[in-house]
Amino acid sequence: MTSPSPRTLDAWLDYLERIHPVGIDLGLERVAEVARRMGLLEQRLATRVITVAGTNGKGSTVAMIEALARAHGLTTAAYTSPHLLRYNERLRLDGAEADDVTLISGFEAVETARLADDPVSLTYFEAGTLAALWAIARRRPDLAILEVGLGGRLDAVNVIDADVAVITTIALDHAAFLGTDLDAIGREKAGIMRGGHPVVLGSSELPDSVRQCAEACGAPVLALGQEFRWTPGAVGRFGWQGAVGDHASPSVEDLPDPGLPLDNAATALQALVAAGIALDEVSCRLALRDLQVPGRMQWMGQWCLDVGHNPHAAAYLAGRLAERPCRGRTWVLLGMLGDKDADGVVAALAGVADGWVAVTLAGERARTAADLAERIAGQAGHVAYQAPTPEDGAAWLAGRLAPDDRVLVCGSFFTVAAILAWKQAQAA
Repeated sequence: MTSPSPRTLDAWLDYLERIHPVGIDLGLERVAEVARRMGLLEQRLATRVITVAGTNGKGSTVAMIEALARAHGLTTAAYTSPHLLRYNERLRLDGAEADDVTLISGFEAVETARLADDPVSLTYFEAGTLAALWAIARRRPDLAILEVGLGGRLDAVNVIDADVAVITTIALDHAAFLGTDLDAIGREKAGIMRGGHPVVLGSSELPDSVRQCAEACGAPVLALGQEFRWTPGAVGRFGWQGAVGDHASPSVEDLPDPGLPLDNAATALQALVAAGIALDEVSCRLALRDLQVPGRMQWMGQWCLDVGHNPHAAAYLAGRLAERPCRGRTWVLLGMLGDKDADGVVAALAGVADGWVAVTLAGERARTAADLAERIAGQAGHVAYQAPTPEDGAAWLAGRLAPDDRVLVCGSFFTVAAILAWKQAQAA
């Protein structure tokens, strides 16, 4: 198959979706070979590299590390996935989305390398990861923050050695690839650790296998609730206490709640300290005060958009909504993929949902609104409407919202992306 022409970003993305026989093909042999040809394994990607893995909380943790680092005057690059509206969202350079020229140049570099000598087949994600790493390496920022796409040990991001590894949470998700054994999933996530380099554990409920992997490879452990913690302060505020070396115990008080999991906020702060960055209290407060992460507890008027798509994430959302009761009804607009635990998500949200709108997502992996409605009704939930698309469900609901009502949109990146685009179109 020839390379795309004309070489627009959309043409490249279409091409990359078609050149590998399967969408997900875990393993490092192919991607490492292309990375070697590109020179990515022979030089430092950045002065410091933090790699973030976990089931939930990766995106918000990356965003907080990035915001905190930039507030301290560091140059940054952040690579995340998936995107909501534009592929450019996946790579941020000094806080700004990468432009088309940067991404296309990266894809061209990957294509040249993978076709050299014996051609190597890459997945869409692998090619995109290598293109992002190439763009980051050309800038050599003070800090690169890399989010693992799936798992850890065999994820394309793991071709780069991290100075600090972060594990946010471990829960059941992507069972077709990672299985349903939490200890086994923990070992996969722990594959981003490197001997002699610290690992920050961002949950007090990780399986034993994570710490066992750290001990086996000689990675110093900094664990939430042990070496570092957060404590509640005044309303909307919290304090953080961390660890540096064997003796120093840095702390920052009176931090603003960023509207994201405080476990993740504490983890982000500890990750920066573990990377050798001395925290400035004023800079930390400014970074967290002004932080907004699209699709993560993102409020747009009466609508709250969150990409949570498994029971663990749904339980967090239910807890946050319970903390801020409303005088009206709480609606849940839910659209999910067929390989996700819909019953578990419905159960987690049942206590805060007064009414449900079930929506169908497009694509072969999608779950129908009828299937969701049956599962919701099976748990005594009231399904007010079944919509053929998220946009149709949002339009139906918008005409019936009372002034004191609110809507939680969740279940999938695809659901949130559709409603985010719909809201933006409504405001235009």
